[in-house]
Amino acid sequence: MSTNQNTASNANVARNLTGKVAFVTGGARGIGAAIVRRLAREGAVVAFTYQQSAAGAEALAESIRAEGGRAHAYKADAADSAALAKAIDDVAREFGKVDILVNNAGVLRLGPVEAFSLEDFDATLAVNVRAVFVAAKAALPYMGEGGRIINIGSTNADRMPFAGGAAYAMSKSALKGLVQGMSRDLGPKGITVNNVQPGPVDTDMNPETSDFAKSLHGLMALQRHGRPEEIAGMVAYLASPEAAFVTGANLNIDGGFAA
Repeated sequence: MSTNQNTASNANVARNLTGKVAFVTGGARGIGAAIVRRLAREGAVVAFTYQQSAAGAEALAESIRAEGGRAHAYKADAADSAALAKAIDDVAREFGKVDILVNNAGVLRLGPVEAFSLEDFDATLAVNVRAVFVAAKAALPYMGEGGRIINIGSTNADRMPFAGGAAYAMSKSALKGLVQGMSRDLGPKGITVNNVQPGPVDTDMNPETSDFAKSLHGLMALQRHGRPEEIAGMVAYLASPEAAFVTGANLNIDGGFAA
């Protein structure tokens, strides 16, 4: 896309989140980076975590700032509950609040049950489930009425059509119950809680050109991978005032993978 096209696209995005502070876990690459960019274009101050590449994370933040947005990178491993909670505390102290929490960080470890290690099982739960709960608890003291908690789950919570994905599917299914229960707890506070459940998305971790990716297309109504920007669009909707009546929902954006 050309610079002129980018500028036009940015101009067409309504700035529904001006004055809001968003915190995105795992926001330096792939779907997370697209979410960070979209929320910043909507007018939010966006803080995001990264685990390894400080240079890449800072480059993303700097590119957003160059376009007039506000973005800040924080190093924190989602599996480290103390580091994750500290990053949220630091953001709240810096900007005064957290209005939007996007739990995007996740791991995908595949293997047959008989060969799947307990270490991989524990790591899957630590990032895909426990970190979501940790981040929500850390953010809630800084989140008032109109707050949003948005998790990036997976369509595999509803359909796992290939072998080796038991632990991953289980972790994403756990988010469905967590969201439904949390929505009841937080509804009286005016805070919504929802899951976005992507299908196959074209990222460096799951490129559309791989043989595995092509095998997935036969399972889908729309026989292509999604784009990170399409997932970010769903997140932006859930973060917006328009979605004030949506909570406890598990929303597939999967090209009909689970249809």
